[in-house]
Amino acid sequence: MQGISRISLVAAVLIVSVFVMIFVLENQQRVTLSFLGWVTASLPISLFFTGALILGMAIAPMAILIGRAVGFRSKSKR
Repeated sequence: MQGISRISLVAAVLIVSVFVMIFVLENQQRVTLSFLGWVTASLPISLFFTGALILGMAIAPMAILIGRAVGFRSKSKR
């Protein structure tokens, strides 16, 4: 059973990787982003989206762990 879950995990990672690569190759238009007076250099739009994906994948587990820690503390005080 563990082998099947490992194979399905590898397959899911490969599928996501292929879709990200296709997205990057298809979106090479250069854009400039501005936010609260901060302006970026002219870079491919795929770079901004891929950066947001990686940032979200890094922040989400930390937010989940913090949420569980806060929830665990509040439940243990009751």
